[in-house]
Amino acid sequence: MNTRDVAETLSTLCSELVNGVPESGGFVLNRGDKGLLASLDKISAADASVVHDGGASIAAHVEHVRYGLSLMNRWSAGENPFADANWAESWEKISVNESEWAERKAALATACTQWLGTLGTPRDVNRLEMNGMFGSVAHIAYHLGAMRQMDRRIKGPPAND
Repeated sequence: MNTRDVAETLSTLCSELVNGVPESGGFVLNRGDKGLLASLDKISAADASVVHDGGASIAAHVEHVRYGLSLMNRWSAGENPFADANWAESWEKISVNESEWAERKAALATACTQWLGTLGTPRDVNRLEMNGMFGSVAHIAYHLGAMRQMDRRIKGPPAND
């Protein structure tokens, strides 16, 4: 099957999550929401390193999402990165200093930009690959929501319509 019929939709939804809602309105986030990347700029490395209720820190969530997108980006380049993927490792670095936080956010932005390009470009895929593409968008949405529950300073605007 080919993604030509869903490429624009996948790209639109993922871009909204990552880069925010366009002026015309969105589908997932509230109007005026700046998205994941701008939200992360609202907190310091110390705030991103706080562990909540024995769970993960925001810094760990960011690394986990970046890692997942790195796998998808490697897959889109023709590799099979899933055979030896180590998801647990993506959760290990819980705390960051300011320079590490800046690097982690930049690496996430790079991975998101590359993945958005892939999502928006039609390609032949099998059912498993198509599921992975849709799942990647849901994965970003889940972690954005989780991080916003952990630190209300990065929440989006309330619904106003």
